[in-house]
Amino acid sequence: MEQILFFFVALVAITSAVYFVFARNPLYSILSLIVTMFSIAGLYILLNAQFLGIVQIIVYAGAIMVLFLYILMMLNLNKADESKKQNLMKFAGVFSAGLLLIAILGAFRGFKVEAAAANVDSSVGLTKSLGRLLFNEYVLPFELASILIFAGIVGAVLIGKKDL
Repeated sequence: MEQILFFFVALVAITSAVYFVFARNPLYSILSLIVTMFSIAGLYILLNAQFLGIVQIIVYAGAIMVLFLYILMMLNLNKADESKKQNLMKFAGVFSAGLLLIAILGAFRGFKVEAAAANVDSSVGLTKSLGRLLFNEYVLPFELASILIFAGIVGAVLIGKKDL
């Protein structure tokens, strides 16, 4: 039963993520991203990481998605504004997408399916073990994620800034 629930939640996550990418209306796109975040939180809970699941709901599906919706409602999304984007902004978008690709490839480097299935620990979802692992072994990715969030904040400020 748990495996069927896992595949159902995973299917919902993948479907809503694909809809997020291909939706023409930005409002529907943001709403599908909220569904994706809730389904990923469900996957965390199914994997016995309750703390990460609750943080996923509170931080991503709650606070960040409300901010995205607020910014979306405040922006005037006209097609005429699309052609005014500078080449520097387009280059910055391609560069950040390349950095994201490198980070994803680095995360999958050295991943072994047999070793991951054999080493099951019952304290996976505990906050104490998560904090110890996060601040001992994964300090660099944690700090890089904070830089990525900072870049997103700067990008939101630049988008929301009115031209003088």
